[in-house]
Amino acid sequence: MHSKAEPLIETRDPRQFFREAVEQAMTHQQVRAEADTVAYLINLLATFMRSETLFEETPEGLRVRPLAMLYLEAVQATHPGIRRELLRRLGDVALFVSGLFAESFNRRVVNIDYYVSMGGNAYGYLSQEPRLATASARRVFAELAEKFVAFVDVLNEVAEQARPGSGRDVLTLYERWIRSGSPRAARQLAELGITVVERTGRKPGIQ
Repeated sequence: MHSKAEPLIETRDPRQFFREAVEQAMTHQQVRAEADTVAYLINLLATFMRSETLFEETPEGLRVRPLAMLYLEAVQATHPGIRRELLRRLGDVALFVSGLFAESFNRRVVNIDYYVSMGGNAYGYLSQEPRLATASARRVFAELAEKFVAFVDVLNEVAEQARPGSGRDVLTLYERWIRSGSPRAARQLAELGITVVERTGRKPGIQ
C-alpha cells in the first residue's frame, strides 16, 4: 500500500466540469435547489472521484463499505459526532452510487430503492440534528432528503453527459475498472485523457 493516497481519476478542474454538468441536468429536468445544495452535489462528485474517499482496504481488496454496515456503526456509535459522520457518509455513498452507477443494480441483489431509502433517511436524520454546526447545513440535508430521487436523476444525467463523441461512455468504463480492475478499461480511459491509478494489486469494487 502506498503511504500517500493517490487520485483515482486525475483531471485539471473536475469541479468546473461537474458544476456545468449538474447545472445543465437540473435545468433540463426542471429541478430547483438552493445554491448550497448544488454546491454540495458538485463537491460530492469531485470528492468521490478520488479512490481514497470512496474505497476502503479490505482482505478482498478495495471496497465500498456496505450501507447496512455504515448504518449499524452509526446506531452503535456512542459519540454524536461520529454518528453524524457515519450517517453523512451513508447518505453520500447512497446518492453517488445510485446516481452514477444505476445500471449496475440490474446485476445486484440489493436494488436502487434500498439505496434511495437508506440515503434519504440518513440525510433526513441529519436535517433534524440540532448539534450540526449551522442551520444552513441542516437545510442542505433537508433538501437532499426531500429531493433524493430527483438528485439521483440529476446525477444519472451527469453520467450520460460524460459520454464522449467516440461513443464510449466514460462512466461505464470507470465502473468496469472499479468492478474488475480491467487493464483494457484503464487503457481506454487513458485514451480519453483520464488516468486511473491502481493503489494495490487487488481489484476495487462496490458491494
